[in-house]
Amino acid sequence: MVVSSRIQDEPCFVVHRYDWSESSLILEVWSRHQGRVALVAKGAKKPNSQWRPVLLPLQPLRLDWWGDSEIRNLKAARWAGGAVMPSGGGLLAGMYLNELLLRTMAREDPYPELFDVYALAVRGLQNEDTRLPSVRAWELHLLRSTGVLPNLSVHGTTHKALDDDKAYQLQPNAGLQATATDGVPGRVWRNIESALTNPAQWGGLVDCCQMEEFRLRSQLRTLLHYHSGLSAFRTRQLWLDVAEVGQRAQAKVSQ
Repeated sequence: MVVSSRIQDEPCFVVHRYDWSESSLILEVWSRHQGRVALVAKGAKKPNSQWRPVLLPLQPLRLDWWGDSEIRNLKAARWAGGAVMPSGGGLLAGMYLNELLLRTMAREDPYPELFDVYALAVRGLQNEDTRLPSVRAWELHLLRSTGVLPNLSVHGTTHKALDDDKAYQLQPNAGLQATATDGVPGRVWRNIESALTNPAQWGGLVDCCQMEEFRLRSQLRTLLHYHSGLSAFRTRQLWLDVAEVGQRAQAKVSQ
């Protein structure tokens, strides 16, 4: 796909940024209509740069850029409104969403509907009650969009409809298989499948994920590791390390 040389007022999120020089940044940006794009923000690190408070992760932005090279030139950046950047656990969860994007999304390959779902997931990070269910819902949409999530309304081998009250486990090469332990009821899987087919049902999908968050977490993680070829994601390990430090600090206070 050839990306237009001049893009204006494009809905975007910054998913990663790193130093390019003493005063500039390279941005990995995910845009709604252009996909992942690399941009150089010249002078963005200067104390008086108007971009310093704008070019932050997990913030809805409107960006203008131009150029035909692999790294294009950022011309304008505006905050698109909405919630402020999450902090604490919400920020760590957002870093995990962004790592999944970088690991799975090719450059210049747009997924407009998935972009919209990502925006909903980012909003869910603000609330502790919806944070983890929103992460699970995002993982499901990402796996479906990349073509590796099987039909969740039928048995993975027989392709027969799931039994409402029987438990099933999602396996990388076999789809949903009946299990006696750590399974999710067939009716929940079917509700998840229904919600995945319509982005307007995001709230219903989050509700399903909230009901079975713990079981979904391990099964989706297995699927993500299998298809990415990674044994662990760096941000998830960071998340676990921070949680462990917090638990130790709490234990000392309690003593």
